[in-house]
Amino acid sequence: MQKTATASQLLHNLQQLLGPGRVITDPERNEHYRKGFRSGDGPALAVVFPHQLVAFWRVLNCCVDAGAIIILQAANTGLTEGSTPSGSDYDRPVVIINTLQMRGIHLLDDGRQIVALPGATLHNLERLLTPLKRSPHSEIGSSCIGASIIGGIANNSGGALCQRGPAYTELALFAQVDASGQLRLVNHLGIDLGETPEEILTNLEQGTFARVDDLPYSEQEPRPRMASDREYSQRIRDVDADTPARFNADARRLFEASGCAGKVAVFAVRLDTFPIPERTQTFYIGSNDPTVFARLRRGLLTELPELPILGEYLHRDMFDMAAEYGKDSFYIIEKLGTGNMPRFFAIKGRVDAWLEKRRFLPRFLTDRLLQKLSHLLPEHLPQRMRDYRKQFEHHLIVKVADANIAPAQTWLNAFFERDENTGDFFACTPTEAAKAMLHRFVAAGAAMRYQNVHSEEVGELLPLDIALRRNDGDWQEQLPDAMESQLERRLYYGHFMCNVFHQDYILKKNADPKKVKAALLKTLDQRGARYPAEHNVGHLYQADEPLKQFYQSLDPTNTFNPGIGKTDRHQRHCSCG
Repeated sequence: MQKTATASQLLHNLQQLLGPGRVITDPERNEHYRKGFRSGDGPALAVVFPHQLVAFWRVLNCCVDAGAIIILQAANTGLTEGSTPSGSDYDRPVVIINTLQMRGIHLLDDGRQIVALPGATLHNLERLLTPLKRSPHSEIGSSCIGASIIGGIANNSGGALCQRGPAYTELALFAQVDASGQLRLVNHLGIDLGETPEEILTNLEQGTFARVDDLPYSEQEPRPRMASDREYSQRIRDVDADTPARFNADARRLFEASGCAGKVAVFAVRLDTFPIPERTQTFYIGSNDPTVFARLRRGLLTELPELPILGEYLHRDMFDMAAEYGKDSFYIIEKLGTGNMPRFFAIKGRVDAWLEKRRFLPRFLTDRLLQKLSHLLPEHLPQRMRDYRKQFEHHLIVKVADANIAPAQTWLNAFFERDENTGDFFACTPTEAAKAMLHRFVAAGAAMRYQNVHSEEVGELLPLDIALRRNDGDWQEQLPDAMESQLERRLYYGHFMCNVFHQDYILKKNADPKKVKAALLKTLDQRGARYPAEHNVGHLYQADEPLKQFYQSLDPTNTFNPGIGKTDRHQRHCSCG
């Protein structure tokens, strides 16, 4: 009875604070926000939508005072169930705070840095920076579905750009619940915003900055705090190192908001931006020998004057999967532009949720209809790419810029002139380059579409993202027959220069997903791989001990996102961290 009364009082307080229209308690109306992008869901007392930073702060106070669980969410585009409830076995009421309505972005130093508020998206940042000839950290994939900037920081997002590394900053403004159960606001932006929380947050939202430090010094290190991973380009070039270039639980890149997984409430992050190259050139490369690609990776990372911008890999099976089951997405993005994609995905999500309740209709009806419509669309991939699909099992898209273009062309010519380096490459036209990258992007959703359309014939989709050691040239996965017999399809794509791969396994109908996953992870452990590579552990992966300790240091009472990384879900009562 006491919990019910507390929950009722909390709802009343939230509605008084935000208005009834910004507090959704109806499970049917808020289901879209309680379900993960790929998987995961659970009940919640309410989903709330603060529209100002001060209101966000007051909502947090209401939830902390009521002893509620707080789950923070922006676009809900994560792939590991990290921004929704997971199951119903929580010991306190759950409140989901959706931050997308607080979209502000402030430019610093003519756009060389930015301050992003909780709902600011990568797409909006791209649009803001393009006239300044600057670009954000990430430029593939997540921007198309409306991912938030702070979500990328909180979830260790990796990205395709091998010069920039994981999304990272040491400059943030966030709220956390301390060991005594008190909510406090921490300003480590290096910007003077005032004294009280209300003053700080009002000035932040309005962009009223009294003073901006160039780069404040960290208390932990004798160097200025970073607003991006400025050490990554050196790290990725170290191709003889026995550790991965980047992975989710890398202690080097766990710092306050960075990698926090929603264990603190982030109000703003300060980030570097990057100059847009004057010229770029994309090369499309194919080979049937994985050792050729291993040598190619080492050479491109160590023998060119500058690092490539990106190197994106597709196995032929994933090429085919994306060509057939990503075709409609390809056309939608190409014809409508990325600006309309977040709205498209949101509408589709709501329609799917409504249709799922109509038991007389087949499952995944929108996916089935879109797939049938895609068969009516004309061929969308360039002829040279299709020719390479016939010739080669392994495909690589390499993009270079400015002074690196001529050396890269010369290097590739010399590389494939050697007898041991079987394969070939061509320099893409601008149209071919755009289509190649779009094909690579839609690959990420193709396996999910295939599984949905064929759900009656195949088992579950098991997606893994893994980081191999930098010195690991044996990158192509070999599975024993017993494990292979459990798989309907296995599909590989990824960020080849970083030795980071997305591996999507579609299981046979009778396969046990838990046993298959455990067996796959065991083989990865034996190879010295780390996982997840660039998505948060969410509720799908076990956090290792250092990551658990990081979470507990941020959130000693287990108020925010409990259970993340398969950790304990229960409230902790502590007075000393």
